[in-house]
Amino acid sequence: MTPTPTEREFAVEVVRRLRDAGCEALWAGGCVRDELLGHAPKDYDVATSALPEQVRRLFRRTVAVGEAFGVVEVLGPRTSAGPLKVQVATFRSDGAYSDGRRPDAVTFSSAREDAERRDFTINGMFFDPLESRLIDYVGGQDDLRNGMLRAIGDPTRRIAEDKLRMLRAVRLAARFDFAVDPATADAIRRMAPEIVVVSAERVADEFRKMLVDGRRALAMRLFMDFGLAKPLLPELLPMCGLPQGLPRADGPGLPPPGMPAATDWASGDLWEHVLLVLDRLGAGPSFPLAFAALLHDVGKPRTVGRTPDRYTFYGHEHVGRRMASEICLRLKTSNEERERVEWLVEKHQILADVRQMRMSKVKTLLAHPGVRDLLALHRADALASDRMDDHVVYCEQLLREWSADDLNPAPLLTGHDLQLAGLAPGPIYKRLLDAVREGQLEGTIKTVQAARELVDRLLAAVVKEPRTQ
Repeated sequence: MTPTPTEREFAVEVVRRLRDAGCEALWAGGCVRDELLGHAPKDYDVATSALPEQVRRLFRRTVAVGEAFGVVEVLGPRTSAGPLKVQVATFRSDGAYSDGRRPDAVTFSSAREDAERRDFTINGMFFDPLESRLIDYVGGQDDLRNGMLRAIGDPTRRIAEDKLRMLRAVRLAARFDFAVDPATADAIRRMAPEIVVVSAERVADEFRKMLVDGRRALAMRLFMDFGLAKPLLPELLPMCGLPQGLPRADGPGLPPPGMPAATDWASGDLWEHVLLVLDRLGAGPSFPLAFAALLHDVGKPRTVGRTPDRYTFYGHEHVGRRMASEICLRLKTSNEERERVEWLVEKHQILADVRQMRMSKVKTLLAHPGVRDLLALHRADALASDRMDDHVVYCEQLLREWSADDLNPAPLLTGHDLQLAGLAPGPIYKRLLDAVREGQLEGTIKTVQAARELVDRLLAAVVKEPRTQ
């Protein structure tokens, strides 16, 4: 939820109450960075010299979200979206990170020591909202001004503390279009194989944030360049260098067996095409749509074939669906996310044939809850391939013309109706009901009586079918 002035005011009030109690208190981390950039912070964090028990005494409504690490959530006035929340954390320094995620022990400390244990300089600043004063012990303001993402202190140590910081570096650098400090980049490349120790759920959560952001294509380019694809999404690697499209008119033509240079091809390599599709999605895609865009051609390397003048990828959408399913299961995405990604990957080419489809098939397709995502994916794929998106325009016109009842009318007959008519349950039910449904969507079956007559005709035809011995 986008912060409102009320949220900001509550974050100021939390600082004021802590200060009135004689404690040091400052805004900390991402909210400071976002305020300096002129962005509305998603949430506000406060760092303080107060111990957790002091925080609980000062504020009437609190939740202990990480008291062992000095973190207490303070609840404020209720809004339509729920109570306002500010996380209040005691200044601390961290001990060893034996699990590569959380410190084994923490020591409550000073503001400077607290800043020095954070991940990146742009996230290591404090701000005093009562005096409008920035406190910067780590050079974050200069890096913010210069567009540089830099680990605080020793990059190897910062990453060793929490391997997820490698993905976070990719996400933040892409989000703000910052360069990555060479020492930080070198540490990520060197330690990339160790990302596998991070739980699948945390990795998936970073992908969600990364892929719905407007600079998702840049994020995935960094993800590949820093060597993070190999341990996390190795299925992407064979796309690099695989030609996408036909040979260039001014190129050398189809080379002998063996992978040609992507520069000899009109559309570059497959990985560059995928990045273009991600970019063409535009603002605000859902995570399943963006993830499907990343994976829509993942089956091509496993289905590549050759003709005298081009490469072919017959059936890559079906292979890609299975691969996308395996990836989602590995990352432990929700079942709903996985099913949507599978469907989008398998159907990402289907609109090219929409004008040749039976009307019943078109209506079934357009009635699917993921159809808006499918249209967006098809449009992005077309734009990335310099093709017209007229199939998408045609489907959008149909969606405007047809009502929800046109696309998905109430069934004229059900299995219960067949049973009442004296037909014994069995596989024939599906055949009959599917035929009625198809006729209903085609517009040839409009009444219950017409549906029953169709069933009678089909049953009569079944009786006449020769029996196999």
